[in-house]
Order: sequence, then C-alpha cells, then structure tokens
Amino acid sequence: MNVHYTHDKHNKVPFWTKARPYLIIAPSLLLTIGILVPFATAIFYSLTNYSFARQGYEFVALRNWQNILGSSVFWHSVKVTAQYGLLTTGLQMCIGLGVALLLMRENRYTKILRILLIFPLMIAPVIATLIWQLMLNNSVGIVEKFLNLFGVYNFPWASSPDTALMTAVMIDCWVYIPFVMLLMLAGLQSLPKSPFESAKIDGGSAWFTFRTLTLPMLKPFIFIALIFRLMAALQEYAIIFALTKGGPGNTLMNLSLTGYNTGFAFMKLGEALPYLLFLWAVIYFISSKLVKAWLKVQKQAAGN
Repeated sequence: MNVHYTHDKHNKVPFWTKARPYLIIAPSLLLTIGILVPFATAIFYSLTNYSFARQGYEFVALRNWQNILGSSVFWHSVKVTAQYGLLTTGLQMCIGLGVALLLMRENRYTKILRILLIFPLMIAPVIATLIWQLMLNNSVGIVEKFLNLFGVYNFPWASSPDTALMTAVMIDCWVYIPFVMLLMLAGLQSLPKSPFESAKIDGGSAWFTFRTLTLPMLKPFIFIALIFRLMAALQEYAIIFALTKGGPGNTLMNLSLTGYNTGFAFMKLGEALPYLLFLWAVIYFISSKLVKAWLKVQKQAAGN
C-alpha cells in the first residue's frame, strides 16, 4: 500500500504559538540585562579614577579598593550601617510581632487599630522624616511639649551625636513596624486552630503555647519579614539623608551616604563605587543565608 502525505497549509503552526516561549522569557531577560549591565559598569568604573570634575579616566586596578579598606571613614560607615540595620530590624521584629499578637483578638477596637496602624506605610519615608522633625522641634514640636510635662526641656534628638542614631531608628521603626505587623498578623491568622484548642484543653499556659506552637509555626513569616527589613535597613538612605544628611558630623554616615557623598558631592565616582559594591556583597551574602534558613524552617513548619 502506498501512503501519500499531503501538506495541509491550514495545519501550519501560527507565528504567535512559535513565539510564545520567547515572549514569556522576554521580560525576565530584559530585567536581567537591566541589572547586569549597570552592575558590570559599576565594577569597571570602580577600577578607574573616573571623576565628574574632569574628562577622561585612567585604569587604576584595585587602588580604590585598597584606599577604602585602609580608611577610617570606610570602617566608620560599616559600623554605622551595622548598628542601624541591627537596631531597626531587631526593634521592628519584636514590636511588630507583639502588636500582631495583640491584634489577633476580634473586637471593634482591634478592627479600628488594624486600619489606623497601617497609615505610616502610606507615607513616603522622606515625608515621614520631615513630619517627625516638626514634631521633635524644640520650639513648636508636640513631642517637646509632652516631655516638658515631665521636666525635660530642649532634648537634642538629631542635633546631638549621642542621640542622632536613636532618633533615626525611632523614625524608621514608626514607618516600617506596620509592615512587619501585617506580615505577622497574616501568618498568625493562617495558623491551624486545632493545635491551640488541644493545648488549651490540656491546660497549657499562654507562654507555653506561644513558645511551642505559635513561634515554631510562625517562623516562615518571621524570616520573610526579617529578610525584607534587614536588607532595606542596611541600605537605608532616605530617612537618614532627610533627617541630618549623615550628621551631626559623620555620626550617621553609613555606606549608602558615604558612597553618595564621595560620588556626587566630591565628584569621585571611581572612589565611591567600592562603598556601594561592598554593601551589595554584604547584602547578597546575608540574604542568601537568610533565604536558605527560610526554606529550611518552611519545610519544618510543613512537617517535612
């Protein structure tokens, strides 16, 4: 038997079907290119003496890196970055979790508070900082008037090296605690009810239930909040710049502000980029470790 195959033009695969895989990966490809090109450019210029103050540049290899690693300015900025990141993240995690636990009770007051407490998230960090500067003003600030009731006058806040970090941390916490609270509240509401009911029947205390049930099952949400907030706190720029521009003196000069000042105020871009690339390396290392820990606790919470 002879079999004849005929080509049916109606069975041709449409162009859009062929192109679909490429269209799907196109956004990811463009995003990758948009990230890698500036990143590679930053590495290249960090090995030069490029400056906005003159034309042309020379290749200086690792001289910029050697200079910052031997500079007290660099290590001071690392110290400020670490202090700010750890303080803000630690306070936000503890307070955010505590507030979320309080808001778990279903009544009309908690429903109102859930709405009111997310208002800081609707305000840009720079605007929030300007609002706090007004409230902390020693002449007309509402916080100053409140402290006067307890005999405290002219508290220095951001104008003193001793209290500037505390002031910046306080503003950062006011802005971002609602973010942590929302994540924790979502996690608490997603937990199964039966283990808690069994613990209550068996006479387990509130602390025992929290330590043995709530906290272990809530760990995936805790790590998600920790990753987001620690990464953002380590590279914080807006709040500190709006508050004191890194002052008084160099009190709040973290890696972001030091890199910015070196690159744009002093126009030495080649010397500024190592600050920012070092910050990127630190954030990448910490975030990769936290993501691995998050995957581990997620499996543990799921019983795997």
